[in-house]
Amino acid sequence: MLHRESGVFKTSYAADMALYPLPIARWTVAAIAVLFAVVVPLLLGEYYLSIVNLSLIAVVGALGLNILVGYTGQISVGHAAFMSVGAYTAANLAVHLDLPFWVTLPAGGLMAALVGAIVGIPSLRIKGLYLAIATLAGQLIIEWTINHVTFISGGVQASIEVARPRLGPMVLDTQRDMYYFLLVFVVLAIVGTMNLMRSRIGRAFIAIRDQDIAAEIIGINIFRYKLLAFAISSFYAGVTGVLYTYFLGIANYEQFQIGVSIDYLAMIIIGGLGSVLGSIFGAIFVTLLPIVIRYAMEAFGGIFFSPQTVLNLIPNLRLMLFGALIIFFLIVEPEGLNRLWRNIRSYFRVWPFAY
Repeated sequence: MLHRESGVFKTSYAADMALYPLPIARWTVAAIAVLFAVVVPLLLGEYYLSIVNLSLIAVVGALGLNILVGYTGQISVGHAAFMSVGAYTAANLAVHLDLPFWVTLPAGGLMAALVGAIVGIPSLRIKGLYLAIATLAGQLIIEWTINHVTFISGGVQASIEVARPRLGPMVLDTQRDMYYFLLVFVVLAIVGTMNLMRSRIGRAFIAIRDQDIAAEIIGINIFRYKLLAFAISSFYAGVTGVLYTYFLGIANYEQFQIGVSIDYLAMIIIGGLGSVLGSIFGAIFVTLLPIVIRYAMEAFGGIFFSPQTVLNLIPNLRLMLFGALIIFFLIVEPEGLNRLWRNIRSYFRVWPFAY
């Protein structure tokens, strides 16, 4: 069968380490590429493409946080703060120096990586809940600094308007243009994360997550790799913040408050810790959940509640569902949606046989 390992022989180490060793996997990737490159942008309208674009941006941020939390085991509640560092770095470079996106985007990621490495210094001495509190402190400090330092943000509750990115004479001012723009960075983030986890650095991250003392005994520099995990995760976060800024056309600190950090934690917990596919599932799920709730309440909420009550219930219902889903997945299926997908895939690998 095409979807099973039978008859597929690996004759080299490179073949054994291939990202997609089975023919069906390669064909599936090709089909998905055609779907997202051709079918989705042609079939969806501007509104639905904007939702897809938000999901694509969230995928990049979820991958970055999963590298730190899921693969390295370092809890962080300050992901949104690193996003804001990247966003304001790119916004200031674009507005004051008129630099193009191919300069501002890596610059925002690198600045966020530097700040993330500094915030990650306490990870050598503390872990677990104490590290979460330290990153929360970093979130609050960065948030206050950006909001009150005039030359960064323009002052309290100020915003920086950023023009849409340009490719030569072409301005990416439609949702379809932005879709292709964002899709490139999502593909780079996914492939980069998959290859990172297959490398020596990725294996060191996983060893630290599983047992940091044992990892140090076998020669892994714990401090170096923990800081590297914070830096890489923050780089992803900074790039996410830059993409948000170009997509929305504005940099505002309210886009990167503590609630956004909680949203990204929900993404990787619901999708599946320590999984690239789980990051994708979680980002799409959490991005679409408020929209689905709003549609459901507008369609059926009027049967039981008044229109004003429905409007008041929508944000509260979102928070309650987030909390309930996180508790549900932590208790019932800690590996999240990715594990459910693996169970379905494993079933069909042996179907119709039971062995």
